Amino acid sequence: MKRVPNILSASRIFLAPLFFYLYIQESLILAVLGLVVFIFAAITDYLDGYYARRYNSSSKFGLFLDPLADKILTFAGFICLPFIDAAQFPWWIIGVIVFRDIFVTGLRVWADHMRMPVQTRYSAKVKTLVQMVFLYLALFVGILVKADGTIGELAGMLLQSGVLGWLFIFVMIVTVYTGLEYIWINRRLFVRESKKV
Repeated sequence: MKRVPNILSASRIFLAPLFFYLYIQESLILAVLGLVVFIFAAITDYLDGYYARRYNSSSKFGLFLDPLADKILTFAGFICLPFIDAAQFPWWIIGVIVFRDIFVTGLRVWADHMRMPVQTRYSAKVKTLVQMVFLYLALFVGILVKADGTIGELAGMLLQSGVLGWLFIFVMIVTVYTGLEYIWINRRLFVRESKKV
């Protein structure tokens, strides 16, 4: 049981490209299957934490693997968005979001390597929630657009309204803000370490 959390985390890394491949297909059935894979992978994030707590099986490798798997899955979700509507979901915004998460993750890994305490804020959890809620909404609309009949027409109208595009900008702003906040609240730690060197 002690290996279960890491196995679940690793599964997200392997499921992410499968989700991406299925979701971007023209077939509605394959796209739905892709979304099911995405949801299942997201559920494993809860399960690995549950098993780690229940069986006290957390490890340094697990603490590294879990957030890495989360980010890979989230990145896969964001990369799907231009295939829905490249105008509303431009690549440059995705680049900003991905860069922020990679940069902050790199800082955390470096700080952990240097054995420095790192402060986090509740806003980081808010950022993750905002990203995931938006992704579920956008990916779901992206599937409905492929449907025939009234459902497809309504989803198309929602997409053409530009609401999702503005929400995407909001997600980027929240993401960038929390990244800057993370750097700001930890600035003294990094400055102090640089002086030691």
